Amino acid sequence: MSRRLLSLAIVALLTLAASGREGPDRPASLSLKDLHGAKARLSDLRGKIVVLNFWATWCEPCNAEMPMVLAAAKAYEGKGVVFVGASVDLPETQRKVPQFVSRMRLDYPIWIGATDDDMKRLELGNEVPGTAFLDADGVVRARILGQMRPGEMEERLDWLLRGRQGAAPAAVVKHL
Repeated sequence: MSRRLLSLAIVALLTLAASGREGPDRPASLSLKDLHGAKARLSDLRGKIVVLNFWATWCEPCNAEMPMVLAAAKAYEGKGVVFVGASVDLPETQRKVPQFVSRMRLDYPIWIGATDDDMKRLELGNEVPGTAFLDADGVVRARILGQMRPGEMEERLDWLLRGRQGAAPAAVVKHL
């Protein structure tokens, strides 16, 4: 085998091996169920900026953060931004999710069945709340670990809406 063919074969194998890994510019993957039991996938939201907020009914910081998330969802309505709440409640507390959603008046999609592994795969650690900001290609561009502070969500969303132009906000903010 010539050196050129050998080099091409090695490049092809390395490319194939790397294609299965999630990288910094690879779309995030998550598949859960919505409140009605229908399959819900991040891949279905491509073309829109996504705020993916992991929370739980029993989490006090999540409860405190939720009004801010709801206000932002209303403020960014019609601007190509989708908000998704991903509940990490275990099966024994998932029955509380619909009542929580009603009490908080959440009118954006709520997905159930998220796990610590889902959060870790998105590099959010394993404590709630945790929020990932995905661009229109489904790539996570920013993360907030812990309860968001005023202005942090808007800073990231406005940067994404500007096509990632201008000064980039911190890619990872930790409030744990």
